[in-house]
Amino acid sequence: MVFLRTSDIAKAVGCHPNTVRLYEEWGFLPPIPRSPAGYRLFTEEHLDQMRLARMALRGPWPGRKIKDAALALVRLASDGDLGGALEEAYHYQSLVRAERVQAEGAAELLERWARGAATDATEELLRIGEAARLLGVTTDMLRNWERNGLVKVPRDVYNGYRLYGAAEIGRLRVIRMLRRAGYSVMSILRMLLHLDGGRGGDLRQVLDTPRPDEDAFSATDQWLSTLAGLEQRAADLIGQLEEMIRKQ
Repeated sequence: MVFLRTSDIAKAVGCHPNTVRLYEEWGFLPPIPRSPAGYRLFTEEHLDQMRLARMALRGPWPGRKIKDAALALVRLASDGDLGGALEEAYHYQSLVRAERVQAEGAAELLERWARGAATDATEELLRIGEAARLLGVTTDMLRNWERNGLVKVPRDVYNGYRLYGAAEIGRLRVIRMLRRAGYSVMSILRMLLHLDGGRGGDLRQVLDTPRPDEDAFSATDQWLSTLAGLEQRAADLIGQLEEMIRKQ
């Protein structure tokens, strides 16, 4: 049998040798035998597992459930349960697809609203507590969205209280759904500034594309691209596990 060195594994998957050692320490690789001199003796099985682990564990992490599923499938494969790992990979795929469906649904609501479709029929002017109860959010959330420039709320000229009408509530419904679907405040602000400036075009692309002067700090700043990439990764994980099972 031909054995591989730590540097061979690292080169094959495009990482530093220390990463291979860390994956061994964290339990992401099967037990690695040692030579009489103490050198690690990797096999093709270890290389396949390292490819799987690198594929699964390189971020981003859009939610704890997806991260936990990725960790679970890697550990199951490391323990020799490739069938269980494959099942978990399909679970990972279903979680990603569910996130993507929700993100696409929110984008569809946004597009309808941007075309002028009504999203609320509130007839009375509401104060902030009433608006929060109607939308199922907290007053702190409403204040935060206002502070971040997502919405401008008119005030009562006599007492300064915020007054939410159908236009504000409709806009807030779109913001709330986008936030619940995973879009970041930055991406929503980018899109709203685009609309408020009288521009149209592909709003999904605007949501998904940071401006040149804008720093993208999280996966949710480019949420649609992130989810598309994760869905492709899920397919790659399934393919890798199926190949590992065939080799058994």
